[in-house]
Amino acid sequence: MAGVNKCIKYSMFFFNFLFWLCGSIILGVSIWLRVSENGGKVSGVNIKDFLPAINLLIAVGSIVMVLGFLGCCGAMKESKCMLILFFIGLLLILVLQITAGILGALNTPQIATVVNDAYKEYIPLNTQPDSVKKEIGEMQQEIKCCGLLNGYSDWGNSIPTSCNCTDGDQDHPCVKIAGRSVWAQSCIDVMIDILKANCIIIIGIAFGLAVIEIFGLAFSMTLYCQIKNK
Repeated sequence: MAGVNKCIKYSMFFFNFLFWLCGSIILGVSIWLRVSENGGKVSGVNIKDFLPAINLLIAVGSIVMVLGFLGCCGAMKESKCMLILFFIGLLLILVLQITAGILGALNTPQIATVVNDAYKEYIPLNTQPDSVKKEIGEMQQEIKCCGLLNGYSDWGNSIPTSCNCTDGDQDHPCVKIAGRSVWAQSCIDVMIDILKANCIIIIGIAFGLAVIEIFGLAFSMTLYCQIKNK
């Protein structure tokens, strides 16, 4: 009878150790965000508004850790049960990932609407606490924007100096207001433009993850068949 290929066995172990490590990092960071006393607000955004997403990350991290454990132990102990459980779990993740990608592509036009609804409560910005104004001001200077949703008008009659624009920047146009130049685009518009510009990178990362997952499926099924025929 054919034996178990040592190269596939240890490749499977190494692959799943990295898989388990990634799950540990995701789980650790998401739990910290969930329970940290200092994690109440980040960049003027209340973390509590994103608890469903954080809870989802906790679930994802936990699942990835369990799958990594099953893959590592299944490879080293040559356990058919663990390997088939790993295969089924990873296959489900791949299917969900592809489904999420398709749904994300179909719902991209609604992103701006969702973001606008989420940040309407911050308008007008000049009524927000000083800490929030400071955070937004730092963001405006960093990505060259003014206001959150509607541009400089979000600030009412108190447009901060962080909105001051440098004429001649073709990528970040200016507009003249009361004798001064301010950035024409809102910060949300700039962030959406950045997201669109980096879509190819996001697609590349998703494709790379899918390829790695397919290799994991192939390794686990090959090792399973070898153990079965041993």
